[in-house]
Amino acid sequence: MFILELTYTAPLDRIEAAHPEHVAWLDTHYESGVFIASGPKNPRDGAVIVAVGVDRAQIEDITKDDPYSVAGLAEYSITNFRAMRTSAALEEYRHQRPA
Repeated sequence: MFILELTYTAPLDRIEAAHPEHVAWLDTHYESGVFIASGPKNPRDGAVIVAVGVDRAQIEDITKDDPYSVAGLAEYSITNFRAMRTSAALEEYRHQRPA
């Protein structure tokens, strides 16, 4: 599981202008099952995405294709972690300890 933290590096008017392309990019990765949650931070200086099912190299490639990244509007911080406890709704993503 990955936490992708975006930090905006451009004014919000430029972020808003690129938002439709960013949403289309998000939709692609939701449809593939890689993204399971996302949304803006408060205060709105970036956003967070929760991703699953791929390795770090794939996540890095995915973030490079974000229209915000391509246009130099945001930078990513990627944190990989093992979800040892989850709600029932996220049980399929829970990391199992080796037997």
